[in-house]
Amino acid sequence: MRRILLIDDDELLAAPLATYFARFDFELDSATRPSAGLAKLRAQPFEAAILDVMLPEMDGFELCRTIRKESDIPIIMLTARGEVMDRVVGLEIGADDYVPKPFEPRELLARLQTILRRARAPAAANRLVFEGLSIDIDRREVLRHGEALDLTGTEFELLTLLAREPQKVFSRDEILNRLRGHEAELYSRAVDILVSRLRKKLEPLDCIRTLRNAGYTFAGARL
Repeated sequence: MRRILLIDDDELLAAPLATYFARFDFELDSATRPSAGLAKLRAQPFEAAILDVMLPEMDGFELCRTIRKESDIPIIMLTARGEVMDRVVGLEIGADDYVPKPFEPRELLARLQTILRRARAPAAANRLVFEGLSIDIDRREVLRHGEALDLTGTEFELLTLLAREPQKVFSRDEILNRLRGHEAELYSRAVDILVSRLRKKLEPLDCIRTLRNAGYTFAGARL
């Protein structure tokens, strides 16, 4: 079974969610405090983590930052419905997706399955090589001037999506739908955040260009 960790201080949430997830071959472990959740992440292998924003000890954003310093495990944030800023901040600090509360277990499961498919998806081309940049699809490794970059799963998928078709212009909606794998209620600001985050990690390379009112394109020189 695929092991998932839920960190949420709602003690009534984990048990029914674990029962539902088990029907789909997911084992859900849980912690109600960030310190306990971090201890579990450091001691045991998990395929993804689900973090509530409102937590004792530290909020979900600080917890996400802490996890990101140690791991590129896929992360889903649970945010209050309508709190757009929570979603923006979550994406900025490295979360792969968000689900607003209250949520249906099947929606959370669908989002989880999507990010795990992205992490495991085989690629048609094994390696993409550009001037100053190498993308190893199978190993999910990106080298900038020979230095390995620490990218989240979503950042890697965004870079690969653009780099597979250099010079093609991808609209924000197209990027959202291609990364999510389905139509989603999201906002174009989410793509801007992801691109900005990826650009910072690629510096000093300037290979992702913005086309005003059109979208983004990859402008790296292929070798």
